[in-house]
Amino acid sequence: MTLFSLLLVLGWERLFKLGEHWQLDHRLEPLFRGRQRFSLLRTLMMTVIAMLIVWLVVWSLKGILFGVAQLLFWILVGLLCIGAGSVRLHYHSYLKAASHDDEAAHQAMAAELTLIHGVPVECSEREFLRELQNALIWINFRFYLAPLFWFVFGGPYGPVLLVGYAFLRAWQSWLAKHQTPLARSQSGVDRLLHVLDWIPVRLAGVAYALLGHGERALPAWFAALGDLHRPQYQVLTSLAQFSLARDPHMDKVETPRVAVALAKRISLVLVVVVALLTIYGTLV
Repeated sequence: MTLFSLLLVLGWERLFKLGEHWQLDHRLEPLFRGRQRFSLLRTLMMTVIAMLIVWLVVWSLKGILFGVAQLLFWILVGLLCIGAGSVRLHYHSYLKAASHDDEAAHQAMAAELTLIHGVPVECSEREFLRELQNALIWINFRFYLAPLFWFVFGGPYGPVLLVGYAFLRAWQSWLAKHQTPLARSQSGVDRLLHVLDWIPVRLAGVAYALLGHGERALPAWFAALGDLHRPQYQVLTSLAQFSLARDPHMDKVETPRVAVALAKRISLVLVVVVALLTIYGTLV
């Protein structure tokens, strides 16, 4: 059921998910707006409650209509948690503004795309474009690769782990947009995601390493296996840059397009791996 649900979700997302309507991040904003105090314990409690609700629904639908009701719920959860509908709109708006040399508009869209990790102050054009590439690689990881991992890893309770991860992702994004860095630090969401992203980043990283310059990328990947403290964003994007170095574009339109094309290839490779593992009985 995992593979069937995943393929339906990805197909629907690519064809129809172009805004915030089917985005869990957007649906949770009214809940987040009421938060005034921030702590790791509060973040954990909210996440556990969200996961518990999904677990109860999955359990209650078991066996109803020969499993059809549960399958539909899996697909609904996948649609809400996998995919970056609103972020894709920002990306296309950036490309449109950049192609028309609208400096203010394309800088505004670039700020939206680099919201979580930002861009160094007073960086050169080359550094800015590299950071934009890194941000797009990370967005693909956050909204596709990591959710895919938790959806598959959870097995019969894949939707539970998926909602837990998507909840933390949404909480981090909301804090970055609407709260101070201190509040975000107090919430502990960055620390939780650092732990949860450790394995998915290494799995995605090996795909980037194999598609990149292997003689340099693979040693860097092996070194990352023992690195417990380096930010996951830096681990993944440094490995991705080995592949992106093959196309050192300095154009503000082509540079992000190269990164997005590479991220799509990685996503396709990992979906194929999941399909093969499912066919041979390793996954269910």
